[in-house]
Amino acid sequence: MERVDIAIIGTGPAGVSAAITAKVRNKKILLFGSKNLSDKIVKAHEILNYPGFPSISGTELADRYNRHLKEMDIDILNKKVTAVYSMGDYFALQTDNEMYEASSVILATGVVSGKPFPGEEELLGSGVSYCATCDAMFYRGKDVAVIGYNSEAAAEAKYLSEIVDKVYYIPMQKDIPEFDEKIEIINERPLEITGESKVEGIKTNEGFHKVDGVFILRDAVSPAQLVPGLELVDNHVKADMQMATDMEGLFACGDIVGRPYQYIKAAGQGNIAALSAVTYLAKKAKG
Repeated sequence: MERVDIAIIGTGPAGVSAAITAKVRNKKILLFGSKNLSDKIVKAHEILNYPGFPSISGTELADRYNRHLKEMDIDILNKKVTAVYSMGDYFALQTDNEMYEASSVILATGVVSGKPFPGEEELLGSGVSYCATCDAMFYRGKDVAVIGYNSEAAAEAKYLSEIVDKVYYIPMQKDIPEFDEKIEIINERPLEITGESKVEGIKTNEGFHKVDGVFILRDAVSPAQLVPGLELVDNHVKADMQMATDMEGLFACGDIVGRPYQYIKAAGQGNIAALSAVTYLAKKAKG
């Protein structure tokens, strides 16, 4: 596997800005994210404080971003990174079906709304998963629940239904997808994931469902789960003015490092993070 210079996770303003700056500095990059960039941007009715655009809609800004990326020949790898591991002199990035390597990483994933469910962190890896494609085979012939926040979650639930015995789908998004009889939609509010050493079920506001696994498929993985051991402050990644985290070679920018949640702030921090990564790589090359 070819190791890239910089892996950038996230395609909001911070991630796009970081990718552009890194490409300008002739670095070999991977940009992980959505081809649609960011739902937060697209849903913005009007943006009034973005320099050069006195009034621009989120859709228009996203179109500009896409055009800029295309002109610079920057492709978006439409894969969800579920974990980042520091391997000493490089980082390993886990996706649904493949591992990637990078000499440095920039986190620009935005913020995860809401707190973890009770039992989620305690049972992670013991029945709680953030990736259906990664872990589906462990539940062949068993019952699982999917807490889905987006359309990608619905697709993963369908994949699960081909392997497991029963899928209970708990929709957290407004548009409830349509499924065949192998997936049962539970219009209830999840409250707690239960179990001692492994998942035994999920409690909702209307009852209890006995399952062997719970797949929580959010738009983004919380930083604590994405990068084990990363220092956080109030569930945001702790970063200095150069966007460096407490892990050497790992940088963070945009909403993930804290308020204010502003597009222009995120874009500026993405630029800084990329330049800091370039400086880090140069120092590393000198030994």
